[in-house]
Formats: sequence, C-alpha cells, structure tokens
Amino acid sequence: MVITIGREFGSGGRELGRLLAEELGIDYYDKEIITEIAKHTELSEQYIKQVVEKNPHELFPISVAHTFSYIDAQSLQITRMIFMEQEKVIKEMAKASDCVIVGRCADYILQDFKPFKIFVYADMDSKVERCLKRNEKAEDMPRKKLIKKIKSIDKNRARYYNYYTGQKWGDILNYDICINTTNKDLKALAPHIAKMVKG
Repeated sequence: MVITIGREFGSGGRELGRLLAEELGIDYYDKEIITEIAKHTELSEQYIKQVVEKNPHELFPISVAHTFSYIDAQSLQITRMIFMEQEKVIKEMAKASDCVIVGRCADYILQDFKPFKIFVYADMDSKVERCLKRNEKAEDMPRKKLIKKIKSIDKNRARYYNYYTGQKWGDILNYDICINTTNKDLKALAPHIAKMVKG
C-alpha cells in the first residue's frame, strides 16, 4: 500500500498524512526524504531543501534562444541530480514498506506502484489559521504578508511539480481523491480516509 499526498501550504496535508499513516499502521515519509538525499549526495539538507523548493524556471533558462552561462549550467546539473536522487529515494521507500509519502512529486514518480493519490486543499482563511496555530513566527506577520507567503509557496510547488511531471499540480484528474480541509477536524477525518483507502 502506497499513498501519496500533494497539498496546498497550510491545508494540513502533512498532518493529515501523518494521522493517516498512524491510522493504517504504516510508515510516513516527508522531511526524511531530504535527509536521505543528503546522505546520498553529501550535500547539506538545508541546501537541498532550498533547491527543491525553488522555482525551477529561476534556476536556469528553458528557452533554446538563451545561452547557458557556467552558473546556469551548474544549477541545471545540480537540480537534475537532486531530482534523480529524490526519485531513487522515494522508490526505495515505496519498495521497502507500505507507506504514506508527502509531496516531492511522489504521485508521479511512483506511477508504476499504482499509489492511492490524494490532494489536500483549503480556503485561504483556513490556511492562514492553520499557519498561525502551527508557527509562532507567523503570529508576528501581518495577515497580508502571510497570505502573500502562502501564495508564493504554492506557486513554487506548482511550478516545480508541473516542470518535472508535465502534469498540472492540483488538477483533479491526477488524483484519486481531493480533500477540502476547510473547517475540518483532521483527527476526525483520518479514519474515514483510511477506510476509503482500504476499500
């Protein structure tokens, strides 16, 4: 059993994934993927996280009309290398045990495993509220700035996913189920999703 979770920032997708894994008694992978990539590449976890979360279009030119500078070519090489290591790590995790994997294009990478693909989303008010509850630093941030940050993170997630998969992030056709967590109790929601996954 392999379950992948794509999610909007602040939607509670990460927490829901953890609760679902606990409900099903299976492994849960999220930040552990970055840790494993670091072990494989000898790059720092912080650096890998920055590369993975950066808009790929900002790292190098896509158009053939552009010429590559040394820095552009190096960025391209490192970004592709990290994605290839990410593919290896995610496939190894899926082969090793039943699991829930959050983000990292896992739904696309694990197509041959036929995972149960979930996408989690919520309205902006709900996402802001979750961010405030989860992060003390967010409490000091003006609401407009927090909303801007949420939109920016989701925009980068979409571009990263779209670039590497050729699919549209958040498109309902790419998932088995899309879950709106607006005003939902995630702990109450997890058992119902677990039953659905079990069939």
